[in-house]
Amino acid sequence: MISGRKDGPLMKSTSPPLSRGSRIAIAVAVGVLLGCICAFVYPDGLFREATSRIKSSQASSVSCNSAEKVNMLKSELASLSEKHAELKKEIRDLNKKLQLAEKEKDQAQEQFLSLGVQRKALPFGREKGLRTNPSVLPDESVNPRLAKILEKVAVQNELIVALANSNVKEMLEVWFENIKRVGIPNYLVIALDEDIEKFCMSKEVPVYRRNPDEGIDSIGRVGGNHAVSALKFRILREFLQLGYSVLLSDVDIIYLQNPFDHLYRDSDVESMSDGHNNMTAYGFNDVSDEPSMGWARYAHTMRIWVYNSGFFFIRPTTPSIELLDRVAARLARDPVAWDQAVFNEELAFPSHPGYIGLHASRRTMDIYLFMNSKVLFKTVRKDSSLSKLKPVIVHVNYHPDKLPRMKAVVEYYVNGKQNALESFPDGSEW
Repeated sequence: MISGRKDGPLMKSTSPPLSRGSRIAIAVAVGVLLGCICAFVYPDGLFREATSRIKSSQASSVSCNSAEKVNMLKSELASLSEKHAELKKEIRDLNKKLQLAEKEKDQAQEQFLSLGVQRKALPFGREKGLRTNPSVLPDESVNPRLAKILEKVAVQNELIVALANSNVKEMLEVWFENIKRVGIPNYLVIALDEDIEKFCMSKEVPVYRRNPDEGIDSIGRVGGNHAVSALKFRILREFLQLGYSVLLSDVDIIYLQNPFDHLYRDSDVESMSDGHNNMTAYGFNDVSDEPSMGWARYAHTMRIWVYNSGFFFIRPTTPSIELLDRVAARLARDPVAWDQAVFNEELAFPSHPGYIGLHASRRTMDIYLFMNSKVLFKTVRKDSSLSKLKPVIVHVNYHPDKLPRMKAVVEYYVNGKQNALESFPDGSEW
């Protein structure tokens, strides 16, 4: 007999169904229970904590961004401060330049008005600009003692002036003996030491020694040629203030004629040249060639050899005094500067940005009348025509063996010894 389970038909549940109210009550109870659990786990509230976390994250981000912005603003502020300081400096510089320009403009207008009444231009070809400026009014209070000496020595308010110390005593004697021989009365030696003062007095040479001035006296006693030469720009100012025109002369010069008979007096400064021919002495068009520029490879330049600061005629005008002041000031700032270079730069350089040029008129002396030793020994003595000319002066400026060459010049031009110059080389053997 096989036994097994036999399913019977499904039986219906005997539990009564829940009513609608019961189900609601159960749902409410579950909700309350969940609320209690959430209140215990999240005492500050579920959404408030999430919001707090979001705000904390945002605050951290904002703090980071703010620090970067602060640093960036500080950097920009520093940069702006630097630019502001630079702009303030530029403004100050521009104001100074403007004030200087206005001052120069006012001075120019005053000088222009001092020249006289304005007039209309003359017909073509007849108009001529001023070659020189009017003389300053003499001021004897500058140096009454010197004023009395100049009254006796000068001729028509003009005289030759030379500075000398004991280092050039032999040359000085050759210098004034030839001045006496020519018959030039208006000359004066500025003695830079007591020995030269006594020497000139013993030779009946007009002499003047300044009042004690350690700045000048110390150089005058022991200074070489260049150091002594630089002093003249300070010393000559008093002569011009007193109303005298000065022919400044080094002592390595031989006088063969009276130079006052050969001056034009149409310029503030009239100077001999270091040039050795017409081109170098009077100027020429020097063409520079730069092939890499192609079509514009040629550039024209103006060139002229310098004036010799050891022999020049200077008139008592405002530009002349300004020239002396400028040269003296520059030499005081730079004691190793060469006075002749500074002298020429101040005369030649034009006004340009940051610099106001000197407005002085100038004339170059005839190089065969006011002759330098390069012209004589390199050209004139070898030319049959030029050697017959008699110069006004010969300046032994190109050669260090000055005294023997000075004596040879006297032998050649004064004593007629035709071979007196032959033993000397063109240049220097030093």
